[in-house]
Amino acid sequence: MFSLWRISRSILFFRERRLSPITRRRLANFKANRRGYISLWIFLVLFLFSLFSEFIANDKPLVVHYKGDTYFPIFSTYSEQTFGGEFQTEADYRDPYVKDLINEEGWILWPLIPYSYTTINYDLPQPAPSPPTLDNWLGTDDQGRDVLARVIYGFRISVVFGLTLTLISSLVGIAAGAIQGYFGGWIDLGLQRFIEIWSGLPQLFLFITLAAIIEPSFWLILSLMLLFQWMALVGVVRAEFLRVRNFDYIRAARALGVRDSTIIVRHALPNAMVSALTFLPFILNGSITTLTALDFLGFGLPAGSPSLGELLQQGKSNLQAPWLGFTAFAVIALMLSLLIFVGEAVRDAFDPRKLLG
Repeated sequence: MFSLWRISRSILFFRERRLSPITRRRLANFKANRRGYISLWIFLVLFLFSLFSEFIANDKPLVVHYKGDTYFPIFSTYSEQTFGGEFQTEADYRDPYVKDLINEEGWILWPLIPYSYTTINYDLPQPAPSPPTLDNWLGTDDQGRDVLARVIYGFRISVVFGLTLTLISSLVGIAAGAIQGYFGGWIDLGLQRFIEIWSGLPQLFLFITLAAIIEPSFWLILSLMLLFQWMALVGVVRAEFLRVRNFDYIRAARALGVRDSTIIVRHALPNAMVSALTFLPFILNGSITTLTALDFLGFGLPAGSPSLGELLQQGKSNLQAPWLGFTAFAVIALMLSLLIFVGEAVRDAFDPRKLLG
């Protein structure tokens, strides 16, 4: 483990040596913000942890060894007859009868949390929602599902949704802002008037209306939010392009006959990306918050999906079960706080005053 750490540090060292001086200075400024730098690592560890949710929280065993053969139920489906049972349907590994059959001729390796986000625990000490126990570390919700398992899966969905929406909307917004700022004139005027009208539409009410008409899904909600989220970076990128389009090197490139697309991508865009990158963590924050709000209102992901907003709604509806609200609040507050701290560190990294200091 220590050798792997030294190898990774050496790779980072050699990579940093090949970077430009200004990039190395920005990395140094980012690391100097200890709160943001540590928050980035914590967020990455949590996100990587959630990417392997099926191996951490699942109602199917990781490995089953039966009569000398090894099975991987987490990847494949096996019938009950495979383990000496009577039915041809998929084996229910939580059934005591199936457990006894396997343990007589082999062994079972379970995940750390033997529950998936849809698994209902029928052996609760009291009616659901039940408080935290050694079996359900954060208790269960009002349907008897393990809260910790739903939090792990819900964290992954929220981050993946936010990252996807931020990436696509940023690409569209940067392209629109670049076209506006570089060409100016009627193109800039027309797009600016369109953005003013489009941004004035009641977004939340449109989401709720469409969600009531069309069955919501991950990609549908992503598409609906993309219709408005792309405007977040247009103003920043447009302002940068308006500023640099009359610089001498831009005018010289035009005089030499360089194509507009080449000038935009190679010469003008790097200046605008400094401001755009500073806003990305905050846009990601807003994307996650919007999804959580829609799930809380009941117009977000399909029913049964692991959702932090749905867990908040359960906490509101079950005040006698405070662990639901406290868990949802703690996870959302931690996730958004980490992203805010990372955003502050990115802002410091690209601050020209710190570069001069």
